Amino acid sequence: MADRMHVATRKGLFTLERARTNGSAPWQVTNSSFLGVPVSIVLDDARDGWLYAAVGHGHFGTKLHRSSDGGTTWEECAAPHYPPLAEGEEPSRCPVRGIPIPQSLELIWALEPGGPDEPGALWCGTIPGGLFRSNDRGSTWTLNRSLWDRPERRQWFGGGMDYPGLHSICVHPKNSRHVTAGVSCGGVWVTEDGGETWNCRASGMFAAYMPPERRGDPAIQDPHRMVQCKADPNALWVQHHNGIFRTIDGTKNWTEVSNAKPSTFGFAVAVHPHDPNTAWFVPAVSDELRIPVDGRVVVSRTRDGGKSFTILDNGLPRHHAYDIVFRHALDIDTAGNCLAFGSTTGALWTSDNQGDSWTCVTAHLPPVYSVQFDKRG
Repeated sequence: MADRMHVATRKGLFTLERARTNGSAPWQVTNSSFLGVPVSIVLDDARDGWLYAAVGHGHFGTKLHRSSDGGTTWEECAAPHYPPLAEGEEPSRCPVRGIPIPQSLELIWALEPGGPDEPGALWCGTIPGGLFRSNDRGSTWTLNRSLWDRPERRQWFGGGMDYPGLHSICVHPKNSRHVTAGVSCGGVWVTEDGGETWNCRASGMFAAYMPPERRGDPAIQDPHRMVQCKADPNALWVQHHNGIFRTIDGTKNWTEVSNAKPSTFGFAVAVHPHDPNTAWFVPAVSDELRIPVDGRVVVSRTRDGGKSFTILDNGLPRHHAYDIVFRHALDIDTAGNCLAFGSTTGALWTSDNQGDSWTCVTAHLPPVYSVQFDKRG
């Protein structure tokens, strides 16, 4: 048996493996796919072992590929497709920039499996903010119109991207019809009936970038990344544009976590699969200065629900390091011990002791977009 992870980058998808011994065996690249082209997200479906990769083919658009043999061979499947505007229908316009928001696939930004009782079901989040579902391993996709047609969507706007983007999808492990989605900039949305109806649940979040009268508006919040504890799905963490927020009541109320050090700004977050009080972040200075604080790459960890934080930097660069970690580029294994994160400079680090110490696996990958462990146990 071997441990396995997949790393999606600006110039291809890389699979790394190590012997499953005492955790001291080195990680090694064992396969590469789609070399030279961007892979925005990867999904290793623990339910059946199928592997999915979203690939940007430039002029030819975004494509989706799948593999039944761990990435040795690939086949193209269907990519999500937006229906055309109805005759006379005006496109949405970004309320900040005033530019029209295209009703076409710009980027696949999230891929998540459906519940354990839904074999072959997949969820897909995209730019410009649409949520799609497939019931046949990506052979066909359907736009979730009930979310797309919400009047609040007209308020959504781009954060780091020009257009709104749905980047986080959390499927309740005990109720497949309960799905929570995070949108930049569009808040947190919840369905409890499989996507037939949705409610915006970002109460307690605030947007420091908005005028005072709109800072608490739930439909314009900018969650950079949202994760859910598998053992306690009512507990979710959000790395927000202007801070960290946590809920322990299934998104009914969010509480700001304000004492994270050295900064509360960042993109990535991971939560322990068995302990909802333990979470990890990779902080940066600010939106205006997307670099690590003081040129030190660190990971911050809380074990008490955000009351206190420990800065973890053993094995990480402490001088003149300017790595940023994107939303999906931090992951934790099913046991909750091994973490991995990749950076914009192509470095990949792992830890086998919950972040107490780190090992640089490689510093020579292309910029990293997504890191995902094989979750099959």
